[in-house]
Amino acid sequence: LQPVQNMVDEVLAFLPNLFAAALILGVGWFVARIVQRVVSNLLAAVGADRLSEQVGLDKALGEQKLSGLVGLIVYILILVPVLVAALNSLRLDAITRPASEMLNTMLTTLPLLFGAALVLLVAFLVGRMVAGLASNLLAGVGFDRVLVGLGLGQEPTEDQRKPSEIVGYLVLVAIMLFAAIEAVAMLGFESLSAIFAEFLVFAGHVVLGLIIFGVGLFLANVAARALEASSTQQAKFMAMAARIAITVLAGAMALRQMGLANEIITLAFGLLLGAIAVAAALAFGIGCRELAADAMKQWLKKTESAPTVE
Repeated sequence: LQPVQNMVDEVLAFLPNLFAAALILGVGWFVARIVQRVVSNLLAAVGADRLSEQVGLDKALGEQKLSGLVGLIVYILILVPVLVAALNSLRLDAITRPASEMLNTMLTTLPLLFGAALVLLVAFLVGRMVAGLASNLLAGVGFDRVLVGLGLGQEPTEDQRKPSEIVGYLVLVAIMLFAAIEAVAMLGFESLSAIFAEFLVFAGHVVLGLIIFGVGLFLANVAARALEASSTQQAKFMAMAARIAITVLAGAMALRQMGLANEIITLAFGLLLGAIAVAAALAFGIGCRELAADAMKQWLKKTESAPTVE
């Protein structure tokens, strides 16, 4: 019975550790639940949920209230150290040491996560405010009629999203991208931060290319209207040709600014100029051969009859 006696002694010796771990876990869980409810009720009483609805956080949170989310975060922050203490009280190094190290790593990472979340939250609030100001400013200066002025569409109705609102949404996305780069850098994900930075640079090139193309469309419309209003012959044909030429040039400049298919654009312009040169040569050499011969004879006669300077 000696092995049985040794096993019973070990179990009895381990019971105080197990009781201490259960006591720490129970008291810690009870305190965490009380603090969670106090924080949630306090935030709900001071109007945190109404504030989240005003700034638009309710759409991102879904059915979860802001007060309940903050209470849950506080509950986790209290419960993680309690779990670490409960595992350490068991004194089973083979089991508790990896779990304790994992929880300690999580506890060390929680401030970084909280800081990153706070950066994103502040950026979202500031972005919503800046986006609203930008949308109202652009709507006040008549930016919603920009598509009508460029000849690309009609004035948006009440059900459609207005161009000023689209610009405000893009401003919000840009601010959130900057905040995401900073938040990812705080967490130590340098590669992901570099990817976000490259995407932001590419997005800037795309936006600048769209601006160039929009200016090109505006200039094409201005040139076409000026030629149509003139009293010259073939005014409509010249207006259409000017519109097409300026639009193609603006599209090529926009694509080059975006960095999309630079070689294809260069090759396309080379082929276009070559085709125009070959077409002009064929039209003048074959279709207007007799006129070309007469023009050359008259030029030679003028050259021969011209007085020579001694």
